[in-house]
Amino acid sequence: MKSFLCNDGVGLVLEGGGMRGLFTSGVLDVMLENGIAFPCAAGVSAGACFGVNFKSRQIGRALRYNIQMVGDRRYMSFHSLVSSGDYVNSEFCYHTMPMEIDVFDVEEYARNPMQFHVVCTDVDSGKAVYKNVERIDRVALDWIRASASLPMISKPVELDGLRLLDGGLADAIPVQYMERLGYGRNVVVLTQPLGYRKRPTRHAWLYKLLCRDYPAVAQCLLHRPEMYNAQLEYVEMQAKNGRILLIAPPEKLGIGRVEQDPVKLKSAYNLGRRACEMQLAAIQDFLSR
Repeated sequence: MKSFLCNDGVGLVLEGGGMRGLFTSGVLDVMLENGIAFPCAAGVSAGACFGVNFKSRQIGRALRYNIQMVGDRRYMSFHSLVSSGDYVNSEFCYHTMPMEIDVFDVEEYARNPMQFHVVCTDVDSGKAVYKNVERIDRVALDWIRASASLPMISKPVELDGLRLLDGGLADAIPVQYMERLGYGRNVVVLTQPLGYRKRPTRHAWLYKLLCRDYPAVAQCLLHRPEMYNAQLEYVEMQAKNGRILLIAPPEKLGIGRVEQDPVKLKSAYNLGRRACEMQLAAIQDFLSR
């Protein structure tokens, strides 16, 4: 049994970004290979979908099933969008695939003492909703699905009397949430390079039109650049103060949110591995303090 280096006061934060999240998967796999663990993690969107494999300690799983499913219209496709209302097919991706095709280790997930929180957005209020996913079952998988359900290409997911969509709309980098939980120092994995900033929203009328049934979601989309950029500035400030260790791509990954080119997917994953390997000593030092 591998012994794990873990500091009870240090949390892990995983931002989203669709298939850019394979960069995060590469980072997390290197951490697992080197016995690095955390008492608590928060994942948003792809950070939730791929981050659960860190708690189940399944090295390589996220890359493996994404490569395997490339081109399968049951996975991600306009066929799925037209036929089901979800570009990422909810039943196949979040139930059939993890339970029957590339099986998720629900027992190891439950054994691992790390808490894993996912972030969603309440469609009706526009506020962030946080859920500690203690074990993996059908409902838990729907919480993860909700965290990654992009507006306009996904239907809201109904859970606990709420209608939920992608967590990145309300809290894209949940460092302050982790701080409220008591984790004053955090390792944060980004999927955009350091110094990146979102440009101001263009075509606001289009968001209002496409999200006319969800005005709070439209407002989230309109104000997302300023929210996200403010979070980046906070994260960078905390990094300068020594309270955050940042891991980010050295350059833009050059892949889209729903990328299905296996070469690009593997390249993003390998960039994550290299980024973590280069910062491995720094991570170990950060956890040892």
